[in-house]
Amino acid sequence: MFLLFVAGLVVLNLVSSARSQKTEPLSGTGDQSLFRGADRHDFAIVIPPGGTECFWQFAHQTGYFYFSYEVQRTIGMSHDRHVAATAHTPQGFLIETSKNVRGQINFSTHETGFYQLCLANQQNRFASVQVYLNFGVFYEGPEMDHKENERKQLNDTLDAIEESTRKVHYNIFHMWRHYNFARMRKTADFFLLQSNYNYVNWWSTAQSLVIVLSGILQLYFLKRLFNIPMTTETQKPRC
Repeated sequence: MFLLFVAGLVVLNLVSSARSQKTEPLSGTGDQSLFRGADRHDFAIVIPPGGTECFWQFAHQTGYFYFSYEVQRTIGMSHDRHVAATAHTPQGFLIETSKNVRGQINFSTHETGFYQLCLANQQNRFASVQVYLNFGVFYEGPEMDHKENERKQLNDTLDAIEESTRKVHYNIFHMWRHYNFARMRKTADFFLLQSNYNYVNWWSTAQSLVIVLSGILQLYFLKRLFNIPMTTETQKPRC
């Protein structure tokens, strides 16, 4: 019993120490900053019928994660453009789900790790979908700069210039986000316009062929209606 009691205390101590550990990794000694990797991505992918595509984005805590998508077109027999988008924490817990033609998932990152983003084309069994993605992480406040202590050595004028520059950079970043979202809509509208153009051309060609064929058939039956057989002395029409 005494050994079981001691083992239980050891396990409880390990669990409590693991829970109290901070998720943000240490920056280490010296002037080395935290690894953040690539913070912004935008590209288009094609998801096969009934398929799922997943991506992982690294983010530190105290950051802000943004994820937007739009289905640009369908390739196949079906025309349903709805997809299911999900975001998961590094521990695998679901954050949010979006099921639409276009959508956004935005949230604050409370732990450090690789966040999972998945897109599922489960509603289309006979058509692929082309989806444009735009996702990334940005950091506000002191977390954006790892050399905050060095700023204290500058004078007030340089501090004001750097603060203004940081605000301009922050606003430009959000303008870039809105621009990418508008570019999604523009590309989707272009594919829709091209699809409607091809549909109108094929439908007009089919209707033109039907009209010409119906005219030929009408002319043929009218000609047969007024066709009078030739009469001879031996072959005369009966009364």
